[in-house]
Amino acid sequence: MEQLIEIIKYIILGIIQGVTEIFPVSSSGHLTLFSHLFGFDLTNLTIFLMITNTGSFLALLYFFRKDVGQLIKGTWCYLIRKDETGKEDFVYVSKLIIAVIPIGLFGLFFKDYLPNDLLSVGFALILTSILLFYVYKQRDIQWKNEVTWKNALVIGAFQMFAIFPGISRSGITMTGGLMQKIELKKVLKFSFLSYLVVSVPVSILGLYEAFNTSEPIHYIGYSLAFVMSFIFSLIAVRFLYNYVKVKNLIYFSVYCLVIGIIAIILYYV
Repeated sequence: MEQLIEIIKYIILGIIQGVTEIFPVSSSGHLTLFSHLFGFDLTNLTIFLMITNTGSFLALLYFFRKDVGQLIKGTWCYLIRKDETGKEDFVYVSKLIIAVIPIGLFGLFFKDYLPNDLLSVGFALILTSILLFYVYKQRDIQWKNEVTWKNALVIGAFQMFAIFPGISRSGITMTGGLMQKIELKKVLKFSFLSYLVVSVPVSILGLYEAFNTSEPIHYIGYSLAFVMSFIFSLIAVRFLYNYVKVKNLIYFSVYCLVIGIIAIILYYV
């Protein structure tokens, strides 16, 4: 029975990772909160976090497979074959790279110095709530359809703060885009494609750290968590991309506020 309960906990964490990685509610914040409730130590779950993040990465890669394929093909044709028809794809890829440089550098130098307790996560979730509420208040403005170089730089600057546990990466990039009046679907596409770009080196680094950790591996639990992360990330991105509108962000804002308050209360309990 104890072994079954342990497996169920891993399944729940996999589902949480899958959903919260996509929705603007902070996967790191939720994993910190539920790991506390389940009695898990996140510092001893390096491989687990890498596996579940890979599940989300593969789900997004599958969902945007046509866009990714076109961007790779167009960029290749423009750079190698000097085909001008691929210039637009090359420019878009360049903007994605620019947008992920800040979070890449910030994470590389500061990730080991960031607080990751319930108190800091709680306040970070409340900040995410405030940002989402702000863009919700701008819901009636005229939206733009293109992501410019300036937009990419600003989104990258916002995304940098997603390294703080409790700050939603999708939420902060969404905020950075919507504040610049970019249409929601364009922001979501740019946000998730930039996630794919930054996930490649992060996954490589995660593999390196995994081989240098003494973490015990629960093979069944980790495997099920990976599957759940993939499935629920795919479900979440389809729902978010196809149905969520700016006016719906108020629900995510309230949710982050509630979860943030719960995290702070649990810190003192």
